[in-house]
Amino acid sequence: MTIRIRRAAAADIDAIVAFNLAMARESEARELNAALLKKGVQHILRQPTDGFYLVADMDRRAVGSLLVTFEWSDWRNGRFWWIQSVYVQPQSRRHGVYSMLHAWVRDAALADGDACGIRLYVEKNNLGAQATYRALGMGVTDYQLFEEEFGRD
Repeated sequence: MTIRIRRAAAADIDAIVAFNLAMARESEARELNAALLKKGVQHILRQPTDGFYLVADMDRRAVGSLLVTFEWSDWRNGRFWWIQSVYVQPQSRRHGVYSMLHAWVRDAALADGDACGIRLYVEKNNLGAQATYRALGMGVTDYQLFEEEFGRD
């Protein structure tokens, strides 16, 4: 099996939408609005200043993806790269797909003179993902995540 990591292109929209729908179902038992999600994916592909998607291909077939967005830290005078919307198809897990996606993001962030680190958030009961992130050198922060959603779907 050959795994290749690449930036997403417009032709990947349907796969990324399907991956995000599956991820929300699997990790949060949540059904997303597919039409709204597709518009969100299209936005990122059209506005690279807001972020970018990576796609993992295994034997020339998309098997996973993730989204990178950016947050400026005034405390560090640098940009955090946020890893979001991580999904690898179940049959492709335990083959190093996420590790390769993560390494691509980490290497690109290290090469970016403004990057000060990479971050992600994970559902509190997703112990498998947490173990993976720890194994890749990430640590749990002292921060809790708060949000207020505005109900745009």
